[in-house]
Amino acid sequence: MTANNLLTEPKEPSLNWIPVIFFGSVHLLALLAPWFFSWSALGITLLLHWLFGSIGICLGYHRLLSHRGFQVPKWLEYAIALIGALALQGGPIFWVAGHRLHHAHTEDEQKDPYSARRGFWWSHMLWLFYPHAEFFDYEQYKRFAPDLVRDPFYVWLNRYFLLLQIPLGLLLYAIGGWSFVIWGMFVRSVLLWHSTWFINSITHMWGYRTFETNDNSRNLWWAAILTYGEGWHNNHHAYPNVAKAGWYWWELDITWWAIWLLKQTGLARKVVMPPEQAFENRG
Repeated sequence: MTANNLLTEPKEPSLNWIPVIFFGSVHLLALLAPWFFSWSALGITLLLHWLFGSIGICLGYHRLLSHRGFQVPKWLEYAIALIGALALQGGPIFWVAGHRLHHAHTEDEQKDPYSARRGFWWSHMLWLFYPHAEFFDYEQYKRFAPDLVRDPFYVWLNRYFLLLQIPLGLLLYAIGGWSFVIWGMFVRSVLLWHSTWFINSITHMWGYRTFETNDNSRNLWWAAILTYGEGWHNNHHAYPNVAKAGWYWWELDITWWAIWLLKQTGLARKVVMPPEQAFENRG
């Protein structure tokens, strides 16, 4: 290898023990679940998985903020973003910037934060443990979400989103004790993390393709169930700004039901629907 190659080849990041310890600790605490089980704790876990996952991440961080597939009043946009921040998947600027990079450079091994070409475990979670500075340093990744950076609320939320877990934990403890804390915070976080990560990993490897996109995105039914519609990933990569991920009647898209309800009540407008010519471009 020449000196020029050493200068031009991108430097691989080293293992960062902070996210390893953080994610590992939450997973270990989730293992306490059998000793704190109750049906009401399971119920609160499923409720928060839907609220934070479908409404906060899928509808809010993804379809609303990342792609602007529809518009809602600013007060409602802020409320949905707060719900997304409670999902413990990062602040809105971080999440949106990373996802926009994923679409701009899908599966590029250096420019896509969670490129599936680097293997299942990389796209699923190792990208968090070996962080590239351009994806995790605020001064670098903020360039890819300038619309959010201009809003002081999103700058604040991006910086302090982690602190929202404190009132959430106190509320769960007040309602149901340690059972609700273990299940509603730790079990829910682990389940929601892996559900979301499956979209980065599994749906770029297995499933069917409706559209011939320039990547390996796939539609996978069970991933769509776990992620409230996000598993129709090939549809999404073909038309990222469309608010509806499931296009056929059998493509269950629970998040779309919420958008549809907002539209019917007049709270959602400029909802981007699949173009009429879309299915003329199928693979």
